Amino acid sequence: MAKTLHITNGDSFTSVLKKLNIGGDIVTWREMLCEGKTINDVGSESFWKQRYDYLHKAYKITKDTFINKTLKEYRNLCNQKSQEEIVLWFEYDLFCQVNMIAVLSWLKKHRPQAAIHLVCSGDEDSSNKLYALTELSEAKLLDLYNNKLPLNKDDIEYADFIWQLYCENNPIRLQNAIQQNKSQLNYLSAAMESHLHRFPSLKNGLNELENQMLQKTISKKPKTKEEIISEMLKDQGIYGFGDMQYNKMANNLRPLYRSFNPAKLTKTGIKVAEKAENYYPNIKSDQEYLGGTPKYSFLFVEDSAQLLKL
Repeated sequence: MAKTLHITNGDSFTSVLKKLNIGGDIVTWREMLCEGKTINDVGSESFWKQRYDYLHKAYKITKDTFINKTLKEYRNLCNQKSQEEIVLWFEYDLFCQVNMIAVLSWLKKHRPQAAIHLVCSGDEDSSNKLYALTELSEAKLLDLYNNKLPLNKDDIEYADFIWQLYCENNPIRLQNAIQQNKSQLNYLSAAMESHLHRFPSLKNGLNELENQMLQKTISKKPKTKEEIISEMLKDQGIYGFGDMQYNKMANNLRPLYRSFNPAKLTKTGIKVAEKAENYYPNIKSDQEYLGGTPKYSFLFVEDSAQLLKL
């Protein structure tokens, strides 16, 4: 068995990593822990049951698909016990950062003796653009690998602490903790701040991304739902979401649309977009979770960027 284990953020980058010929075994972390309810004991039976229940309900993921894609790869991770070094390949965005801290929480418990290194893409040049790993050249990826960041005990403890808070029903504690970030996990605070913006706005009951979707419908005049999703993918800041997530969001907002083809808002939709009407009572659901917190149990106060418990 190789001395190095690589844990990647998804299949797209795994295929890139295989071509780099840097040696080592590769495990792909196939999850989207930024969505749906999470519990803090990563890899436990109750953890995977919770995840399957969510993915099946939200995205119609079948049990066979979940077992073959996610659980088999997790079991592969469990079987990698002899490597002296573990290298994590993740990105700057919320999608990746939540998965990363969950993996670090698991490693803290199950691989305490391993030397853990991080390759995290993001701010790679003098432009304002943040880069995904798959957007970088082979030479740049090799440079990042050769300068990979050794994570110390404090970094891993902090990642685990933020993961525990993410899984709690108290995002105000999480907000306070990310403001005290002294770790080497440079993108974690900003990613978690964007997570807090996913709670519904005090002004109209929709969160930052839902409001953005309505605004893009007004300003870009997309002809179809697919064009709305395309606009969201182009300009989403540090969320890092995929088309599946934006399709689900559009379906949740469907009552505010007269039509998706062409995409047009109802009168209520326009009022909500203008924050002249609060849609909270209509969209509120006890089934929606952000980490360990019911989504509609807190409001985001935009003027102060603070959370308000209901």
